[in-house]
Amino acid sequence: MESFVPSSVQNYTDEDLMEYFQEGKEQAFNELVRRYQDRLHNFLYRYTRNHQDCEDLVQETFFRVHKSKHSYERIAKFSTWMYTIALNLAKSLYKKKKRMYKVSIHKDESDPDSREMVLENRDILQDDVLHEKLCMEQLEKALMELPEDFREVVILRDIQQLSYDEISEVTGVPMGTVKSRINRGRAQVKLLIKNYVELGTN
Repeated sequence: MESFVPSSVQNYTDEDLMEYFQEGKEQAFNELVRRYQDRLHNFLYRYTRNHQDCEDLVQETFFRVHKSKHSYERIAKFSTWMYTIALNLAKSLYKKKKRMYKVSIHKDESDPDSREMVLENRDILQDDVLHEKLCMEQLEKALMELPEDFREVVILRDIQQLSYDEISEVTGVPMGTVKSRINRGRAQVKLLIKNYVELGTN
């Protein structure tokens, strides 16, 4: 007889759902897919800028989660464990293709640190919409020039809003190094944006 599956899986934590899934309850896995499919898609698209590659990576990530369910231990957050799988897959794809893709970034008004990455020179364009478009284009261009190690932690922090501890676990890098890379990455982005603007106004 099939073991009990809670009818309201939405009320359970990710970690609870993984335990149910490890017991063979597919409903729990389906709920995890529902919770993370869009977030995972957004995360991976910023590495690939290719819808097909992104879809393939999302499917492969969930396939790995499904296949490796018994390797998960509750001492780690499920999201951290899953992002580690996704990031490793994205890096593997990047190495295979030997090329870089444009990365998008959006302002996060809830995070004071991320506001530092927004260009605030209102003299460039009078129209706020056009100005915002220019800011985003310059941000994307600047991010593409960052070293991969800097770019990935900036994305994880400012886009996915992972904590420093989580980023450290995902990347396998000490937290002090994570903070240093984020700060240096942000500083380089700001400097690059400034240079682009100065070149464009000369």
